Amino acid sequence: MTSEHHHWRDHGVRVIPGNALDPNTAQTPGMTRAAAINAARVGAQKIWAGTVHIEPDAKTGAHHHGELESVIYIVRGRARMRWGNALEFVAEAGPGDFIFIPPFVPHQEINASANEALECVVVRSDNEACVVNLDIEPVERPDTIHWVDPIHKSPEAS
Repeated sequence: MTSEHHHWRDHGVRVIPGNALDPNTAQTPGMTRAAAINAARVGAQKIWAGTVHIEPDAKTGAHHHGELESVIYIVRGRARMRWGNALEFVAEAGPGDFIFIPPFVPHQEINASANEALECVVVRSDNEACVVNLDIEPVERPDTIHWVDPIHKSPEAS
């Protein structure tokens, strides 16, 4: 066996069982985060990945993730995202949907279901979880934002 063979054995593909995630990561009130992929666990250099669980009818505190970009994939349940300096914008996402959160955007995750837990997978653009929890007074009625691009027209336009 070559030395490269042994190198890939120990430093190649890693499988992290879903029941072996690490809850010792930065937390925000109202949600439970668990790390699967980070520097400490697998030697990741450029990404962090893990899960987020939000109980029915629960919502998180407002927060942002510093310079990091975040992607949220909804596995189960209904997510209502609020964002902005006063959480004045809102959009919803369901199973199979992806959510992108740019750096420094204040946001809040809300479980839009009264009886089903919200389960998500999160991936971030650095190997450490940066979370800045914010004290924001949210506006009462946020503006609903629809996904609009050259292919998807706004529902108001139809």
